[in-house]
Amino acid sequence: MNLFEAIKERYSYRGEFKPVPLGRDELTKILEAGLAAPSGCNAQTTYLIGIDDPEIIKAMSSILKKPKALGAQAGICVVTHAYPVYRDMQFNVQDYSAAIENMLLAITASGYASYWIEGEITANREVQKAIQKLLDIPEKYELVCYLPIGVPLSPGSRAVKKPFSERAFFNRFGA
Repeated sequence: MNLFEAIKERYSYRGEFKPVPLGRDELTKILEAGLAAPSGCNAQTTYLIGIDDPEIIKAMSSILKKPKALGAQAGICVVTHAYPVYRDMQFNVQDYSAAIENMLLAITASGYASYWIEGEITANREVQKAIQKLLDIPEKYELVCYLPIGVPLSPGSRAVKKPFSERAFFNRFGA
């Protein structure tokens, strides 16, 4: 699948997964795609934890209360380290967002599906701390996202996008 096909095919799959294994080599390629993302001032504030241990996948699903994610054969936790990198500005949110999008596209291009689980983690300190403890993430770092990865059991629903003409313009906003 080429890049533009992956962009059009990518969607947030929230269904159950088939019990099809995802090899360590495939997971590594997806992690590498994430680490290839741009980073503000090249600070590289994003860290990734590839998960392929079924017991950890089970624990993640339990902590997140996401039983459908239990069928995922792998997952990725995204961790950030926020600190000023240019004057008093931090770019860690942009850094990890770019890494996540790269990984979601790599997941799609590889024939797998996923979705970005962030709100359930960052809005709930108990969940965040439980996962950080499970994965031995030091306190100075912050867990921000989990991507369950697997082969979809059934086709998922795709969000309807607004028309191009309502969101993209040439030379001036609204033109």
